Amino acid sequence: MSSTLSGSARRVPQQERAARRVDALLEAAGAAIAERGFEAVTMTEIAERAGASIGALYQYFPNKDALVFALRTRYAGEMEARWTALSVAAEEWTVPELVDGLFDMMTSFMTTHPAYFPLLSVSLNFRRDAAARDRLRRSFAELFQRYQPALSDDEAFRIAEVTLQVVKSMNPLYAVAKAKERKRLLVEYRAVVASYLGARLAPAFAAAQPAARR
Repeated sequence: MSSTLSGSARRVPQQERAARRVDALLEAAGAAIAERGFEAVTMTEIAERAGASIGALYQYFPNKDALVFALRTRYAGEMEARWTALSVAAEEWTVPELVDGLFDMMTSFMTTHPAYFPLLSVSLNFRRDAAARDRLRRSFAELFQRYQPALSDDEAFRIAEVTLQVVKSMNPLYAVAKAKERKRLLVEYRAVVASYLGARLAPAFAAAQPAARR
């Protein structure tokens, strides 16, 4: 991760106990931000939720921006792990199952990480590691070549880029939608991605008969 905040944590935890304390502080920060929003939450509230002193919190994070950066870095790592696991599991799936798996994974992550959307709206100089981004797209490109061996490396990578970008583009709409509208958005986005991959991976898609997972 590259950011002007990347060096802002004042102490790097070296021991297991310190690492557990940082985990507790980040969990508390995520819960507080999910409930009350970034602007309303105070460092004192976060420390209290974590059962820590305000001094202990400041030992590791000098301000809320540093906390948010650490949370977003952690979430990005978890998301990358889920994407990678999905690309491996999908080797045994049909294309329709892959489409369902993509959106199931995204919505599951958003449900289990309620601070995800509030954190996205916090303005920070935060960028994902370019190498990690490239690895993810290449893993999906390789998957798509298994579905459609005629694809060149460049074509498969381009399809992976487009697919992942379309899936992620649902985030801002999903974030502000009510429960019923979220279900409708999922239907529309599944249809868009299924249609796109159906056109680009036509032989695999045409051969896929099993019903998609729900």
